[in-house]
Amino acid sequence: MRRVCAALCARCLQLAFLLTGICAQSQHRPSFTCGGNLTGESGIIGSQGYPGVYPPNTKCVWRITVPEGKVAVLSFRFLDLENDSLCRYDYVDVYSGHVNGQRLGRFCGTFKPGALVSTGNKMTLQMVSDANTAGSGFLSVFSAAQPHERGEQYCGGRLDKPSGTFTTPNWPDRDYPAGVTCSWHIVAPKNQIIEVKFEKFDVERDNYCRYDHVSIFNGAEINDAKKIGKYCGDSPPAPVLSEGNQLVIQFLSDLSLTADGFIGHYKFRPKKFSITTTPPPTTTQPATSRPIPLKHSVALCRQKCKRRGTLESNFCSSNFGLNYIFMGHVDQDGRGTVGPQHFVLAFKSKNQKALGTLKNKRC
Repeated sequence: MRRVCAALCARCLQLAFLLTGICAQSQHRPSFTCGGNLTGESGIIGSQGYPGVYPPNTKCVWRITVPEGKVAVLSFRFLDLENDSLCRYDYVDVYSGHVNGQRLGRFCGTFKPGALVSTGNKMTLQMVSDANTAGSGFLSVFSAAQPHERGEQYCGGRLDKPSGTFTTPNWPDRDYPAGVTCSWHIVAPKNQIIEVKFEKFDVERDNYCRYDHVSIFNGAEINDAKKIGKYCGDSPPAPVLSEGNQLVIQFLSDLSLTADGFIGHYKFRPKKFSITTTPPPTTTQPATSRPIPLKHSVALCRQKCKRRGTLESNFCSSNFGLNYIFMGHVDQDGRGTVGPQHFVLAFKSKNQKALGTLKNKRC
């Protein structure tokens, strides 16, 4: 505990010295401009005009370079951008490196992530704003750290061995700390895919995993369009298979409640490898270990989606001989998935009356 307190105090003193240095150079409040190049052991970055409202329709890029042989560490002290669940309007992107680097995260609203660590001595921040709602922007501090420093705030990294393990900070001795962001970038040979399994899992529970959570993405960056899943609670997620030879696993904790954390394992598999499990004998759901993407064929279903009419008038039949009813889960962004624990039933004419009743009920 003393070492943790000492580390936190050192960070606070570092920020205080930085602010004092800036104020000593000017009798006025520090002025933050749109983008720039920053070099050195440490420094402060603020959105244009901070703490005033940032301007609309702007794109600002800051490039950070710390001394060779070290990694860049970025911590947000304040964040207030237009809120959106997918950060589609106003947002800050953080990248490892200056050109074609891995994206470490996209942030908006008022949620401050934990420390972000680059893989080398360079890091890039990019802030984009649209024409509408704005806020006070952001204030962040960057510093240089040793590449293999393993303090409470630093975790993640590149994993390229055929198999390995990843854990939350402090595992298994005590709870993971608050305010942490960890990103593991797993890279397999081009002719292989990646399988990920969680052995033990305990992350702050929330129906929509809005607070502490683990997200897994196909590819080499954190991209919501390639998100495989978002997980929290105390039940290990089902095994995950990548589509290609790269995966990103991101763990994020907020500044409040914490939990035991997790230990996960990965291994490389040949591309044709698939996971199958035997379903319980009392259920009719198909044998699978990951959510089933709902897809349709244009040739089988040419009519446009309608909001009115009956089940029969809007039903699109296939030529497989059997039709099915799927009842899955829709998240807060309206994306639907059907997993092993959800309801799947072969459609029969006797179900028609029950469906007619259900369609008139409000969720």
